[in-house]
Amino acid sequence: MNFVKQLFAHYKLYHQHGPQMLRYAGLVGAFGFPIFYVLRFTKSSPPYDDSWIRLAATLVCVLLVLKDRWPQRLKPYYIAFSYPALIFSLPVFLVFTSLKNGGGAAAVGNTLMVAFFVILMTDWRNTIVMLVVGISGGVLLYLAVDPNPSIPMEYVARLPLLVLVVIGGSFFKFAGRQAAAEAMREGYASLAGSIAHEMRNPLSQIKHNLERMQQALPAPTTSRQARPLALHEVDALYRHLAESELAVKRGLQVIAMTLDEVSEKPMDTAAFSYVSAAEATYKAAQEYGYETDAERSRVSVRVVEDFSFRGDETAYLFVLFNLIKNALYYVALCPQAEVTITVERQQVKVRDTGPGIPASMLARLFEPFRSAGKSDGTGLGLAYCQRVMRGFGGQIGCESVEGQYAEFTLRFPPISEQEREAHRLSVLDRARMAFAGKRLLIVDDDSAQRMTTRHKLQVLGVAIDEAANGQRALDMLSKQRYDLVLLDLNMPLLDGYALAEKIRQGQAPANRNVRIVAHTSEPAHLASVKTQKAGMDGFVGKPCAQLPLLEALLHALAHPAATVQPDMALLAGRRVLVADDSPFNRMAVAAYLQHVGATVVEAPHGPAVLAQLPTCDAWDAILMDINMPGMNGLETTHAIRSSGMAWRGVPIIALTAHSDEETIRAAHEAGMNDFITKPVDSAILYAKLIQLVSGEVVSPKPANAAALGAAANDLDVELLNVERLEGFRRIGILHELLNDYLPEIALLVDRLEHSAGSRNMEESIDALHSLLGMSGEAGAQALHSLVRRSYVSMIEARAWPADSDWLAHIKSAAVRSEQALRAYGPMQSTVTAA
Repeated sequence: MNFVKQLFAHYKLYHQHGPQMLRYAGLVGAFGFPIFYVLRFTKSSPPYDDSWIRLAATLVCVLLVLKDRWPQRLKPYYIAFSYPALIFSLPVFLVFTSLKNGGGAAAVGNTLMVAFFVILMTDWRNTIVMLVVGISGGVLLYLAVDPNPSIPMEYVARLPLLVLVVIGGSFFKFAGRQAAAEAMREGYASLAGSIAHEMRNPLSQIKHNLERMQQALPAPTTSRQARPLALHEVDALYRHLAESELAVKRGLQVIAMTLDEVSEKPMDTAAFSYVSAAEATYKAAQEYGYETDAERSRVSVRVVEDFSFRGDETAYLFVLFNLIKNALYYVALCPQAEVTITVERQQVKVRDTGPGIPASMLARLFEPFRSAGKSDGTGLGLAYCQRVMRGFGGQIGCESVEGQYAEFTLRFPPISEQEREAHRLSVLDRARMAFAGKRLLIVDDDSAQRMTTRHKLQVLGVAIDEAANGQRALDMLSKQRYDLVLLDLNMPLLDGYALAEKIRQGQAPANRNVRIVAHTSEPAHLASVKTQKAGMDGFVGKPCAQLPLLEALLHALAHPAATVQPDMALLAGRRVLVADDSPFNRMAVAAYLQHVGATVVEAPHGPAVLAQLPTCDAWDAILMDINMPGMNGLETTHAIRSSGMAWRGVPIIALTAHSDEETIRAAHEAGMNDFITKPVDSAILYAKLIQLVSGEVVSPKPANAAALGAAANDLDVELLNVERLEGFRRIGILHELLNDYLPEIALLVDRLEHSAGSRNMEESIDALHSLLGMSGEAGAQALHSLVRRSYVSMIEARAWPADSDWLAHIKSAAVRSEQALRAYGPMQSTVTAA
């Protein structure tokens, strides 16, 4: 048995990178066996009629082809099934039919062909075993079914030739695999060396900034007396920190770009947005990691006519980074050379007056692993640029005159006025819905800027107040609750940073968690670091057009970055009962609570909750899923409140994926104290629990939960909720979560497809409910949004979604989410390890 296990382990290892070879072999057999059966009857005297065994071999091959159609529970046995399938459909079948047809040259040829097929399909050990077992099986079958068996000696005499073919073929295949492995090793070594070279630039920038940060710090001392930093020293530290973070970001993009290009990963067009070519080009020229100030002074941007294109801004930035990097590499050879980036008429041109590119290189310039005169590049940068531009629906080309210039031209497809207007109206509609009933405060010491900003925001139809300085804004915030503050940073009396600090400290209690968006002219990478440190939720540049301003406010409203950190010690030692029919949802919530020292008891349904409560009198809170099979959360809560037991007054927080007014009202009527919308956010979870167990008011409840949920649902969302995944990584359960959740999400999608195909409404709703919670907890943000849309409409209308492609959209989002999550886990591990 050990020998058999080891033999099969070698076979399984041979096909470990996917059973594509087995499927192709099955495809050849599924078509080949019937075709050759028909062809043989074109002869004058048809040989033995082997239709019965040929049909069996054909069916076996069809099963190999239809792997994706196998039931989920049988798929793990596919490789094991393929082993006897190959033996039967190759040596057994062909040896048996050869003997039935009396041997001859055709029989010898068939046997040698079998040997070649088996050599290709597995390693040398299993080749020998399969041929011995298969030939023996074919002979025995022949002896068993033929009334007058006769083994042709001519056939037997060719056995030494068969042995020679097996030995020679195995050696040749072994040599070929060694050569391929060596080529792969050299390729990986070259790729690793190229990436290492590309990483020198960002790593050098980080090293340079660390040295500058060291210079900005005060001299070390053992004195306990505080050593305040001068303003210019603080600014220098923030600038070096921002440049270091930018260098890390660009370095990771180099790795991602290289790996995407090697794997030919397609672009995700669903994430495209409308990008201003001028703004993105200025941003690229500003954020590029120049090695010296002299290098920076050589690059200039000229905007003749701005235009918009539909694409991914990050990908576009990286295209320009590649072109700038290449231009500066060659410009260094010419002391007077310069790089000019021109934006005009659906084109962006990057022109350098350097040595130019030889005409012989232009035709092959965009091929992978091609480099024009550079001995140490990856050769993937221009190939990546071409792939991005094609993904945008555009083109990239190059013109050059050796000794004079080189010019790369990015050509973008035009956006029609109808499409532009439809996009504008879409942003306005989403903004109006998200800000309905809300109140905004504009804080800026420039009255003209306040008036311009108010004019841009009037389309929202919301209440807008103004403050001319930070102190006046603080007074207004102390008297009136606001939903968002658009805050200038450079103001007299109290600047924007100081105002944000006072707000987060609670000096305006009703607005401690108000969304704060900075309005700043600072570079984006520097503003990002400073505003995040100050507890703000985002920033938008000055000057800013109406649509980018609205989109920045929308993003801040839907994805708050700043949260007040409650005293986590208040949760240490607390005893919390988590009730949810999904073990995966319980695992995520329990991990959050255990991370802050709480004791967690889990229950899969209502009766289990009622069984657990009497085991302890000191319960601090219950987190109760509303939709549980059998006894749901509302019924369980009602039973607890009417029990008359000591724990009948325990605080209960509802966990729900359906935060409409009716559900929330039913939760309160049943006796629930509060609710949290799935997927559970750790900060909201902590704040709600602390509020209930200690009486401390951490954050106000939303005025209209249904409107908030609908607004968030209608916003454009990114594929993954990175903030949520980072939270899992920080508490050490990211890999465990991905390993558990991803297979379960795939099973739920299959279950949904089956139930929707059979038009079973209840089973589909049940599958959607489970998938809703699972995708949300796993950080699959786009999938969660799509599932929620279908789930809510089916729950409320008890009818199938109006969109006929709703299931296809969910399946597509599930596939893309799984790919992104699997890529995210290893990437974060690498970053963490680094």
